[in-house]
Amino acid sequence: MSGIKRVNGHRPSGLLHLLDPSLKLAPHPRQEELNFDLDKALSSVVRLTSEVPEDAFSAQTLGTEREGNAILISDDGLLLTIGYLVVDARAITIKAAGGEPLQAELVGYNHESGIAIIHALSPLDIAPLEIGSAEDLDEEEPVIITPYGGIDHSISAVVVSRREFAGSWEYMLDRAIFTVPIHPNWSGAALIRGDGRLCGLGSLWVNDAEKGKKESPGNMFVPIDLLKPIYDDLVSKGIAAGPQRPWLGMYTAEAMDRLFVSGVIPDGPADSAAVEPGDLIVGINDQDVPSLSAMYRLLWSLGDAGVDITLNLRRDGEDIDIVVTSDSRYSFMERRKNH
Repeated sequence: MSGIKRVNGHRPSGLLHLLDPSLKLAPHPRQEELNFDLDKALSSVVRLTSEVPEDAFSAQTLGTEREGNAILISDDGLLLTIGYLVVDARAITIKAAGGEPLQAELVGYNHESGIAIIHALSPLDIAPLEIGSAEDLDEEEPVIITPYGGIDHSISAVVVSRREFAGSWEYMLDRAIFTVPIHPNWSGAALIRGDGRLCGLGSLWVNDAEKGKKESPGNMFVPIDLLKPIYDDLVSKGIAAGPQRPWLGMYTAEAMDRLFVSGVIPDGPADSAAVEPGDLIVGINDQDVPSLSAMYRLLWSLGDAGVDITLNLRRDGEDIDIVVTSDSRYSFMERRKNH
């Protein structure tokens, strides 16, 4: 599993102290420049902490104690957060400004978007944030990055890129939102447009927020539009309806125009097939995969979860083919939970 922690920008631990000066220097939103109730909008974001069992499959990469934010989106206590904060959690605690800590439960999770919905088990004395859209959100538009903590912890930011994002953990977004300056408390933070409505959900820190720049620290947000088609399913069933993608349980890194396995999830499909960290990925089903996004598009086009996938690998200078019987990420999570 070596290397996994270095290939994502999920965890703020260790960065908060380094980035705190940037938060103090960043511009904060000002009520007089806005035509919506800023305090009301910002108060809809609550602090979230979660506890995850040590044997959960996400514990090794994401830790057993997670901290971030959640956004109240309905009068009946439903909140939106980024999935990695609550996946596998055995306890979720939320706290609104001036309120007492409350327990919450996971309602639904969608790995494809990264979105999760939780439910507060006691009433929250705050107003929900209205959901907007990021469909027409373009570069150079001003936005507000809002974690828990009100104006002092929120910053005025700008969208610097709308583009594809491919993550090492079998994850891809077509039009992710990239913003600067960087906010050190991005996980589950709200991205608010000038109309006062929610347009994105905080996911990652990145070093390439501005496309083509080598050093451009910023944040990546999930467009809120991905919620609408799956919302009813997440609330009623816990997962989105329909066929599920083939999942390998494999982390893939992209470096020097080559793809290589940077980690495998214990007992996942790739691990069970004896795929090893360090294997170079030459192709899938004898088709070239020139990039991580090309690899995912090919993988997901080969059928539903359960389909056999032939990985064309190079190990220690030798070409080998390994057949991996893919799985559904959700059924794997369920089996691990009931193990």
